[in-house]
Amino acid sequence: MGSEAALPKWASTPCIMGIDEAGRGPVLGPMVYGCLYCARSYQKTLATLNFADSKTLKEEKREELFENLKADESIGWSVDVIDPRELSAKMLKKNKVNLNEISHDSAIGLINRVLNMGVLLTEVYLDTVGDADKYRIKLSERFPSIKFVVAKKADSLYPVVSGASIVAKVTRDKALREWVLEETTENMHRSFGSGYPGDPETKAWLAHHKHSVFGFPTLVRFSWGTCTSYYKDMVEVFWESDRVDEDVANSSSGKQLKLRNVGFTPSKRKSEEMESSAKGRCKFFQTRKLEQLTHF
Repeated sequence: MGSEAALPKWASTPCIMGIDEAGRGPVLGPMVYGCLYCARSYQKTLATLNFADSKTLKEEKREELFENLKADESIGWSVDVIDPRELSAKMLKKNKVNLNEISHDSAIGLINRVLNMGVLLTEVYLDTVGDADKYRIKLSERFPSIKFVVAKKADSLYPVVSGASIVAKVTRDKALREWVLEETTENMHRSFGSGYPGDPETKAWLAHHKHSVFGFPTLVRFSWGTCTSYYKDMVEVFWESDRVDEDVANSSSGKQLKLRNVGFTPSKRKSEEMESSAKGRCKFFQTRKLEQLTHF
């Protein structure tokens, strides 16, 4: 999604880019990274377009500014919409990817996308994610021909980042408005508020839409700490492959290995010990005397 039609002539001159996100904190919906880019010679004009940190603008004003920048042939833009399921899956998988890494990857992806379009990027401005210097060095090593400026509150300091924040925020708001709830449970509704953990309407929606077995609808980032308090009311799930002979389990650890709630698994070392000893292995594999091979 973005202004990815025929490359304008100004794109072959030195260009600047701003990158910002919307929806990093909410427990509901996608996180969106947006970018805005233009010729470096257009900077002064850009400063007159009344772009500002999207959080300081009313929704109607953000929408108006977004329509204006889309109609401006001297500006290009693009977005990366990260689905809540992708966020949760990355943060809960065995080799976890934290939110800062996901954010870095999204920003890098937008830079690559615009470079691959043929835009001559020479300067990129970003709000800091984690340590500003480390982030700048990481980006500079990846793109040595580009000057990077990483700063706190960049969306209120640099108009090109302010524009990017509007692109990201309007895109996320639209994604939430048009979100299609895939689940078919009765009594589902869309009155989920802002999606932020502290919003009473969001909390009420989470409480109403939790399921004792299946957890939450796919709109929810179930890896968020906000969801943890709801797990106590969910049923405990046992997987056959994780079952251990009670005598063996009791003699070794005093407990039977279990998979509790969402995203919690036995330690990697314990799982490997279980697999190598064939204890806890699914009956399908036991009866067929199948073993996991580590060398071929």
